[in-house]
Amino acid sequence: MEMYAILQCVWWGLLGVLLLALAVMMGMDMGVGAILRYVGRTDLERRVALNIVGPHWEGNQVWFILGGGAVFAAFPLIYATAFSGFYVVMLLLLWSMILRPLGFEYRSKMPSPTWRSAWDWTLVASGVLPMVIFGAAIGNLFRGVPFHFDWTITSTYTGSFLSLLNPFAVLCGVLSLCMAVMMGAITVMNGAEGVMYERGRGLARASALISVILFAIGGFWIRNMQGFVLDRSPGAGVPQTPLLQQVSLHDGAWLANFNAHPLLWLVPALGFAGMLLSFVASSARRSHLAWWLGALAWTGVIGTVGAALFPFMLPSISQPSQSLTIWNASSSSVTLGWMLGFTVVFVPLVVWYTSWAFYVMRGKVHPEHIAADEHAY
Repeated sequence: MEMYAILQCVWWGLLGVLLLALAVMMGMDMGVGAILRYVGRTDLERRVALNIVGPHWEGNQVWFILGGGAVFAAFPLIYATAFSGFYVVMLLLLWSMILRPLGFEYRSKMPSPTWRSAWDWTLVASGVLPMVIFGAAIGNLFRGVPFHFDWTITSTYTGSFLSLLNPFAVLCGVLSLCMAVMMGAITVMNGAEGVMYERGRGLARASALISVILFAIGGFWIRNMQGFVLDRSPGAGVPQTPLLQQVSLHDGAWLANFNAHPLLWLVPALGFAGMLLSFVASSARRSHLAWWLGALAWTGVIGTVGAALFPFMLPSISQPSQSLTIWNASSSSVTLGWMLGFTVVFVPLVVWYTSWAFYVMRGKVHPEHIAADEHAY
């Protein structure tokens, strides 16, 4: 395989790693936001929940920036097509993420119960909405996105906002939210005590089981769904455009990679195992182990998506033969090579700093300390 094709595959894998880190790290604190009004029944309890993720939520957003930057630089045609087609959805995502820091910073600045309650609901919404959008976007990849190109490789989106909310996309959005709730509830277990711990434990167990059910339903749904097949293209590692290939749709085609390479079935099995074992660990009050098993579940789910879609990245339902793949949507070999060099240096630094921050700021958050600290969230 030529070096260009190798770089394309490496960046496809790195993008999956960045999406995984985004789902685990941001999903964790967004999960806490989503369940804020449940695990925190009083103002002080809600402050405890916010301060559990308080030292980390801003740092976790680094993965969102890294993921967006990686798509922009490594797969610019994906970035341009998706962001123009999903414009309204992207705006909703950005508005919700803009409200999150405002909620954290301003919620406890005034003692008014009305003021604090309003920001609490803002934090709930900004925890729920991004995770639903994240999952629904993945679901729409399997359904195909309504776009096509003209001869200048300018994309035209022919769908509507409501068309993105099809049943399968909603299922994927709910699955994404349930897994975020699972991670958020386990995080509350790691940082809280007493009644908040028990509420988090109950939510962690329930959301893990619901995630198993939704993941299984999604698998059976995909089995009977029309999938995309790359019939003809210039090949891997060859400079090309989306106008130089032939794609067809066939029932059950999204399982073709699994049938061709049976070892890939271990990837969805990893997702199921992570969810079920996280349920067991939460039941046994092994919250730290449950967190890592939750991350394992995310690995299985996102890995399953990647294995099923490969080599497609943004399939087109309007003109299937103009679907975007890792072969026709990537940057040049020079760009991918330089980016890989910087990634090898800086991503390990981000991982090291994040790990160090979690280690230094580990432990339980005590209500009496929060009540006495005017600088706490």
